[in-house]
Amino acid sequence: MIIQQYKIVFAGSMGAGKTEAIKSLSEIPILETEAFNTDVQSHQKTQTTVGIDYGEITLDDGIKIGLYGTPGQSRFDFIWSVICEGAIGVILLLDHNSSNPIAELESYLETFQNYNDNIAIGITHADENKESSLQQYRNWIKAKGLPYPLFFIDAREKEQILMMVESLIASLEVKVGLTSKGNDHA
Repeated sequence: MIIQQYKIVFAGSMGAGKTEAIKSLSEIPILETEAFNTDVQSHQKTQTTVGIDYGEITLDDGIKIGLYGTPGQSRFDFIWSVICEGAIGVILLLDHNSSNPIAELESYLETFQNYNDNIAIGITHADENKESSLQQYRNWIKAKGLPYPLFFIDAREKEQILMMVESLIASLEVKVGLTSKGNDHA
């Protein structure tokens, strides 16, 4: 497997668009680990990630970032911590069409906060389910006092995914800047 000095992990629910997000950003053909979906109770999609998806993007300053996609099903949770090791951040994608998206958001956040505290949340498929309020996500994040940026995105749209990547990098720069200033006074 290719290992980059910098990496961003795409995690979240099955069918939320993790593979599509990586495809939309990657400058190289992505390594996909798609297989026939045998868990149609969770999602009706025909293919699903069963390993690690991989792509790359080069930032304006020439830094390459590896884009790593996790499988969404909890039966693959044993690999999540390994994929997150050393990541500069996690983009957590959730399908708005889920039967209980807030419960999924809470569950994935509880898990991935243990691996990385630099997280951006993206809600996908919002255009397909107008009956379910988007405000529920804002209310939940505010009630929990969480510092994570929230985006409503189409995972196929490069600019929307790039905005999430940039928010992770900006958040990291702020954290590192605060840490550096704190160390200067020590």
